[in-house]
Amino acid sequence: MGGVVVEDICIFNKDAIIIKPPMKTPASKRILVLLFALLSGVYIFSVCLKQTNIQTSAEFLNIESHSNHCLKCAIDRSQSPFWHYPKPTTFNRAECGCNPVRLFAIVSMQRSGSGWFETLLNSHTNVSSNGEIFSVAERRTNASSILLTLDQVYNLDWFSSASKNHCSAAVGFKWMLNQGIMEYHEEIVNYFNGKGVTVIFLFRRNLLRRMVSVLANSYDRYAKLLNGTHKSHVHSPEEAETLASYKPKIDPKSLVANLKSMEKMILEALEYFRSTRHIILYYEDLVKNRTKLVDVQNFLGLPLMPLTSKQVKIHKGPLREHITNWDEVSDSLRGTTYEGLFDTDYSN
Repeated sequence: MGGVVVEDICIFNKDAIIIKPPMKTPASKRILVLLFALLSGVYIFSVCLKQTNIQTSAEFLNIESHSNHCLKCAIDRSQSPFWHYPKPTTFNRAECGCNPVRLFAIVSMQRSGSGWFETLLNSHTNVSSNGEIFSVAERRTNASSILLTLDQVYNLDWFSSASKNHCSAAVGFKWMLNQGIMEYHEEIVNYFNGKGVTVIFLFRRNLLRRMVSVLANSYDRYAKLLNGTHKSHVHSPEEAETLASYKPKIDPKSLVANLKSMEKMILEALEYFRSTRHIILYYEDLVKNRTKLVDVQNFLGLPLMPLTSKQVKIHKGPLREHITNWDEVSDSLRGTTYEGLFDTDYSN
């Protein structure tokens, strides 16, 4: 075995002797070889760098192309101040990032059909209406807390069962007149006009029916007529009939003053927000004429869809069937501007 190793070494030595030039290489040749090696290295490096730059440029072009695409949307935004392109912090809108979004607020009063109306809106594939977010007192302690909450909602960072955030075309909520909107109306109007928020006013023409609904709902909050559960809205005729079985007693002496107070609040709200882009709806008109829902969808810039709700109306029929002291109430309103409320009715 040792001989093999020696022989291999000898062969190596022989090869080395054969390859080695008989004379020492001149310094000039060594410099030429070194320069050639350096130039080759520079060339190879430049080729690699060029390929990297091409790839990077392609990436930048893709990014720039995407930015330009969204920039076209931004141009549309300047043409229409009511189109928005939110950039939420809680998720990525992905392919819907350049889809415009309308911002809205349903301004109403309790027991005016706003819950039913909101379920109709939320039946639309592209609408997210997030309920009475300002029913929580902490969110409306001052103007700053209100505006911070609005920012969260309109930036699509508010999550509720109604949220369809990624590809929403319209985002909003319900706002009752007794939930801070009247107290801080100046700051809110400035915010709405600055952000391009549209307002949907929804009221009842028959304020006496609204009063009956408010009193009945307040009673059920404690009585819990539906198997010990309070429900403001129902989804079956049987539940509606159970809740309608309670007939409130209305104080005839304060009735006219209460009706005037409701009217005054509505008129003040309309005056405060007259500079905003808005639409005025009445519950009775929506019930009797469903084409009003087409007007709403057009107002919000939505693709038209049939809107549906599973809610069932609670108090149907003449008012005399829903008020315990009907004779006293009718006497107190006879001869006033509210006498016409007696006969107002609708089938749905």
